[in-house]
Amino acid sequence: MMTYALFLGCQIPIRLQQYETSSRAVLERLGVELMDIEEFNCCGYPLRNIDFKTFLLASARNLALAEKKNLNVMTLCQCCYGALKKADFLLKENPSLKKEVNAVLQQEGVSYEGKIEIKHLLSVLDQEVGVETIRKKVEKPFEGLNIAAHYGCHALRPSQVVQFDDPGNPSIFDRLVEVTGAKSIDWLMRLECCGAPLLGSNDELSTEMTLKKLNNGQASGADYLCTACTYCQIQFDTVQQMILSRRGSGHPLPSILYPQLLGLSMGIPPEPLGLQMNKIPIREIGS
Repeated sequence: MMTYALFLGCQIPIRLQQYETSSRAVLERLGVELMDIEEFNCCGYPLRNIDFKTFLLASARNLALAEKKNLNVMTLCQCCYGALKKADFLLKENPSLKKEVNAVLQQEGVSYEGKIEIKHLLSVLDQEVGVETIRKKVEKPFEGLNIAAHYGCHALRPSQVVQFDDPGNPSIFDRLVEVTGAKSIDWLMRLECCGAPLLGSNDELSTEMTLKKLNNGQASGADYLCTACTYCQIQFDTVQQMILSRRGSGHPLPSILYPQLLGLSMGIPPEPLGLQMNKIPIREIGS
């Protein structure tokens, strides 16, 4: 049995609990054990451009806590993934920075040595569990269902740091979508930003970016968007609902989290997957 320290970050427990519950449900069936480290703190991402050393210390502390238990880390949020990978990369490249960080961490009796790996959920499923193993667990394959897989930004770039997939032509998400029996469609804006980073600072531009992606997905024949990032799902689900509510009309393109899609294909009922928590209903495949 594979065992990972599950890093949830800050947003999932508060705003997107269904990402956690659906991930736990599918990973349990696939023989992946998740360990919770209560001492985990914020990944540091919000501080990266404000106080770099505080960001680095926050990330390094999480890695040190996982190292103490000899566990690799698995993240669900791509921002957390990018932040932890960035810190890991910098500390391995800069011994003096590592020494400075460890001088603080050692006050808690932990230290960062760079001995563990940081994986995203999709990497674990594709590379560690394997597509063929997942295929054997699919009980209700989808037929005639078109999915627009949205890769997100922080898992792909900077590629030399995150080492997730080819940033210009990724394929991991498409493989994982198609193992459910659905078709992962080719759509022009699949690698474009969802608009979430601008929400709160330039709402008009943020929603314009979101709408362009939604419109392109619909025009390309998608029945659903599929995400594997906290902020992307909030943007395509919660924010899309807000946009449609303000306009008083419109045809939504529902967004489903990947573990929800996979869980349904594995025969897991909608409730443990948190389908009822999505703002825009997932009816056809969740009924």
